[in-house]
Amino acid sequence: MFYSGISDEAGQPIAVQIKAHRELGWKHLELRLVDNVNLTQLPDAEFDAVYAAVSEAGMEVSCFGSAIANWARPITCPEEIDINDLKQAIPRMHRFKTPFIRVMSYPNDPDQPIDEGSWRREAIRRMKELARIAEDNGIILVHENCSGWGGLSAENSNILLGEVDSPALKVVFDTGNPVTYGQDAWEYYEAVKEDIVYIHIKDAKKIDGVDHYCMCGDGDGYVKEVVADLLKKGYDGGLSIEPHLAAVIHTGQKAGSEEQLYQSYTDYGRRLMEIVAEVGA
Repeated sequence: MFYSGISDEAGQPIAVQIKAHRELGWKHLELRLVDNVNLTQLPDAEFDAVYAAVSEAGMEVSCFGSAIANWARPITCPEEIDINDLKQAIPRMHRFKTPFIRVMSYPNDPDQPIDEGSWRREAIRRMKELARIAEDNGIILVHENCSGWGGLSAENSNILLGEVDSPALKVVFDTGNPVTYGQDAWEYYEAVKEDIVYIHIKDAKKIDGVDHYCMCGDGDGYVKEVVADLLKKGYDGGLSIEPHLAAVIHTGQKAGSEEQLYQSYTDYGRRLMEIVAEVGA
């Protein structure tokens, strides 16, 4: 098992992201945004600078946090957007020797929704094509239980993986997302755990219908139980933090200050290490 984190939640400059992980004593980063641009979409020169900074720091990238099929790309969006995004990402993943790229599975269009059956068929069809490209290029899509048809339930997630039927499509389980979607996090974990290759650590409580993100272990995401179960089974993958305390990318919530953002991230990382020490003992 190793620690990682969606490092732009510590700050946007790559130097700040590296600094936070050095402070925590972590070797891995999960790169998503650098200077508010997704890693897969950075111009080549800027990506080269990120690569150089991470390499010179002696760090590795555990996962690319792509926007493929995410909350901003509904099922009605042109599929070429995601195909091109993936093709852009693949050589960059190879350069970093990164095995995983995070994907979702297309939310329905809130303005022009399609019926559930059509949504299911189109989401699966698109994911089959993305998985084929991934398989041909030796990388793995990790499907997050978040926005998209496959994130509506653990059953949907399992149907998606079963229908796509590719070794290039696995699960990144996010402990906090079931809480915000009105699901039971432990039941969801139990249902998908055989396909989990990577973990996002997030926690939340829903109070009067409002999502309240909190320190890991303090919410209803069963963080301690999930981590304990993984360690008991000999899990050797990543535990990647996504605090959502000072800033939340999908809601537009911004931190009060760069210092607040950085401190909330490193505090969260330390709390996760305390949990691992506690449940591991």
